[in-house]
Amino acid sequence: MTTKTINHLLTLEELTPSALDDLLGLAAEVKRQPEAFQSALAGKKVALLFEKASTRTRMSFEVGVVELGGYPLFLSSSDLQIGRGEPLTDTIQVMSRYVDALMIRTYAHATVETLASAGSIPIINGLTDSHHPCQVLADLLTVEEVFGTRTGKTLTYIGDGNNMAHSLMIGGALSGMHIRIASPEAYTVETEIFERANELAATTGGSITLWQDPVAAATGADVIYTDVFASMGQEAEAAERLTQFATFQVDASLMQQAKSEAIFLHCLPAHRGEEVTADVIDGPQSVVFNQAENRLHAQKALMLTLLA
Repeated sequence: MTTKTINHLLTLEELTPSALDDLLGLAAEVKRQPEAFQSALAGKKVALLFEKASTRTRMSFEVGVVELGGYPLFLSSSDLQIGRGEPLTDTIQVMSRYVDALMIRTYAHATVETLASAGSIPIINGLTDSHHPCQVLADLLTVEEVFGTRTGKTLTYIGDGNNMAHSLMIGGALSGMHIRIASPEAYTVETEIFERANELAATTGGSITLWQDPVAAATGADVIYTDVFASMGQEAEAAERLTQFATFQVDASLMQQAKSEAIFLHCLPAHRGEEVTADVIDGPQSVVFNQAENRLHAQKALMLTLLA
């Protein structure tokens, strides 16, 4: 079992390349031998706080805590006093006396930063508007399972420069991968996160590049990745976004630009006919359900790293 190397997981930048290797190696071990870890978190209580709806995040964390022998507490912000104005700093100081860790799925990234600074328990970012680190742990585990390595692989992300794009840049940089982000100019990634990821990639032999031509970005890629064009909270922009992203759909002809052995990834939920066609996501190159399963194994490894 890997030793504890981090106190929180907010952006993936808490990890070094070797710590990421250790964590994903542990995830693979947990996946192979789940019975060996079934009491690793015995007596541990993990709060799961949701301000955004969830399928995979909720299920994978609840099941993961149970399979490690711990006790999950599902919490909705509408059921807590923070929904009525209690300061986050008060809430997390109380939580720190009741539970051993908190996973939160929320909107503003400042929320998880406040929780991490004011509390005394590990904080896991289950999703914010800026980062989705737990998803990318599963993505990297999937890439390694398929190709035997992450280092040197080219992953092309096509779509909105959102939290997925940000976390893929950081995780890819840590892995020594070549990450291409193809987005319309008005929907590109945040400059500060891009610059930090580029600095990190320079130390691992990876690269981060921005593209506006999805076909060129897909050419020769090992992995094609996309996400919905309008995320939660952007429903009012959906029609405009569909127009702006019309040429960024992942279809069979775009997949043909990638390597013949390339795989297709999507963090789900998917809107067939919008960001991806059904023949791609349901086709032979798609490994999206292996990817979704790997949320469970990667997050179990993360909780072991933080708590065991």
